[in-house]
Amino acid sequence: MQFLWPQMLWLLLALPLLAAAYLYLIARRKKAAVLYASLALPRAALSPGQRLRRHIPPLLFLLALATALLACARPSATVTLPADTVTLVLAMDTSRSMEAADVAPTRISAAQQAARDLIVGLPASVRLGIVSFAATATVVLPPTNNRQDMLDAIDRFQLQRGTATGSGLIQALAVLFPDDGIDLEAILFGSVSPRSGRRAESLDEAAAADAARMREQERPPAQPGTYRHGAVILLSDGRRTAGPDPVDVARMAAERGVRVYTVGFGSPQGGAAGESSLSYFMQLDETALRAVATMTGGQYFQAGSAADLTQVYRQLSARFALERKETELGALLAAASVLLLVAACGLSMLWFRR
Repeated sequence: MQFLWPQMLWLLLALPLLAAAYLYLIARRKKAAVLYASLALPRAALSPGQRLRRHIPPLLFLLALATALLACARPSATVTLPADTVTLVLAMDTSRSMEAADVAPTRISAAQQAARDLIVGLPASVRLGIVSFAATATVVLPPTNNRQDMLDAIDRFQLQRGTATGSGLIQALAVLFPDDGIDLEAILFGSVSPRSGRRAESLDEAAAADAARMREQERPPAQPGTYRHGAVILLSDGRRTAGPDPVDVARMAAERGVRVYTVGFGSPQGGAAGESSLSYFMQLDETALRAVATMTGGQYFQAGSAADLTQVYRQLSARFALERKETELGALLAAASVLLLVAACGLSMLWFRR
């Protein structure tokens, strides 16, 4: 636990002084007992339970004051809370290397089944968009809460030649930030850089793009991993053969604070599918996938089997269901202080009519 205003904790030193003042008043009352002709009368009036009970309201009042002083210091702590609405984009490699049978029955069949399990286990607060990439990247499904649409999109995957991992990541960011004007074609044909992702076709669009660029320059880049409303899961089973370098594209995600969780699927040594000349490109590029995850504050997972991939997806699903946040606890302590004060006053009125 941390305190935003730790200097307020010095006020807690007043509590021992109040306790000492209370004990002093109790001692003075004991001296007043000599006015009685016999001490047997007040002792008979006060049973052991009553003698203990008279100290409870002052103790509750002291606890209420201590809790209120702690609230004034604005304590905060990292707590696990249900996540807000999150948009998750699944970028899936659909290159021909996914025909490899090193993961039974094939990589693509195992990946599709694991994706179905992910969809079934997603929390209600998570919206899912799906992107597939081979030689280029395509939006298969915009973000939605409809689980059946997600399952149907997974079944529509078609394998093609090429592995454009960077293009898949760009398209995932375009889905996650539709208002940013991220244009995959413009980046591929060189009219814009991968870092900005913008293209202007008319004078009006050019002026709007320039104004947006100026706003971005005035706004400092976000810290990696600070974007709380979405993330990208990128699955690849081979090396990049087309499109921009995914490590360069990862800077776009990092500057927007987006975490990219990368999954290397299949055996590291590759598998056998189609032409033997593809064997090199079917080997996992763990270095690039790990670099993308590290740069964006995400995490890299290696899944060598269908069961491994399903377990990875389950871990990620649980991570998006619950979120660890730095939360200020002052309001809770203030409420507890009020309850303790009400209890102290209520018991004092109930037992002692004062």
